[in-house]
Amino acid sequence: MANYTAADIKALRERTGAGMLDVKKALDEADGDAAKAMEIIRVKGLKGVTKREGRSTAEGLIAARVERNVGVMVEVNCETDFVAKAGPFVEFGTKVLDAAIASGATDLDSLLAAQIDGKPVSEQVTEAGALLGEKVQVRRMVRVEGATVDAYLHKTSKDLPAQVGVLVAVDGTDDAARTVAHDVAVHTAAMAPTYLSRDDVPAETVESERRIADETARAEGKPEAALTKIVEGRLTGYFKEVALLDQPFAKDSKKTVGKVLEEAGTTAVGFARFRVGA
Repeated sequence: MANYTAADIKALRERTGAGMLDVKKALDEADGDAAKAMEIIRVKGLKGVTKREGRSTAEGLIAARVERNVGVMVEVNCETDFVAKAGPFVEFGTKVLDAAIASGATDLDSLLAAQIDGKPVSEQVTEAGALLGEKVQVRRMVRVEGATVDAYLHKTSKDLPAQVGVLVAVDGTDDAARTVAHDVAVHTAAMAPTYLSRDDVPAETVESERRIADETARAEGKPEAALTKIVEGRLTGYFKEVALLDQPFAKDSKKTVGKVLEEAGTTAVGFARFRVGA
């Protein structure tokens, strides 16, 4: 049996931030040699895990790619912008995206179970955190499918990887469809819609907005006879904020996004927008 004391366990936990069971296993494997145990913990990606568990991961990157009419996008987070722009972190983000595409993952759980270099993504996240000295997290992923899918990545700072990512799918396949899909993706990055169309807004949300509009109009002293028209007008304004197809198009605000798509002979069938930390 390896020769070490409770004080040795405590000291190694303080130096590495690893859990007690992990420290004891490492000391057993190292036959009580603290230096060797510390190396074992580092190699296994355990160093600092306990201390990092509660930390905030507000920085990171968005990665996206389209293959065979399927767009896949992931958000990978870290703690600081210093790590977010570091080569190893950016490379890890690419590996996570590769795993999402290769595995056909449809949600975060299936992505975390997918393999990178023979290990589950979940284990690779731990090892990436050990390498970078920060908490690393794969926060979310999405798949968007359509006849044509455009992926657009936007940098909010030239020194950082993409902080905003968008996938837009349309049902057309010609040049006009491809062009408008890209234009709508750029628009979506800037205007941040929540829903594709007003029909996608949950009924309870619509009723809540209608009630708020009614109460506001009454508080403003609007005439009873005009309330219905005023409320519906404000509800339309709400749809223009949250529904992509109802939004004024960024390149020509006299037209809605839906109208621009219609003029291009296509329609949007799905979209997704990620912003790091949002």
